[in-house]
Amino acid sequence: MPRYSHKIHRLIFVLALVLLFGGVTAVSAAPPQEATAQQFTGFYYTVQWGDSLSQIAVRYGTTMQAIMLANPQIVNSNLIYAGTVLFIPTGAPGVIQPIAPPNPPPAHPNCRHFHTVSWGQNLIQIGGIYGVSPFAIAERNQIFNLNRIYAGQVLCIP
Repeated sequence: MPRYSHKIHRLIFVLALVLLFGGVTAVSAAPPQEATAQQFTGFYYTVQWGDSLSQIAVRYGTTMQAIMLANPQIVNSNLIYAGTVLFIPTGAPGVIQPIAPPNPPPAHPNCRHFHTVSWGQNLIQIGGIYGVSPFAIAERNQIFNLNRIYAGQVLCIP
């Protein structure tokens, strides 16, 4: 009697493995979904002092993960800065969100240009590029410490 029960357990185990791996193969064989222009729905938002990524997500009915996917310059969800322009994705739940926004931020009446800070840049260098005082850039972007800008940060250039 013990021999039959051992064989039955072994048969059930083998069948379970076949079903398990058969299901994984079917799921992984599905073709990848390609990005389309319809997936790029949303708008731009300029981060205000005191905002957090979770507050912004709740305010606009999206998730922190979707915002981070749409804004690859955000490395740490706990570090966003006033003046940063974010693309806020919208749309039905389950829709694949874009990796990058489709268009540059819309023209802002107080900004002649938008500048994405590169590693090693400072406000003096950026001001020199656009012929603008670093203090004017700091004031427009509510930067209180002129030495504290970050790579990936988008600055409004007056």
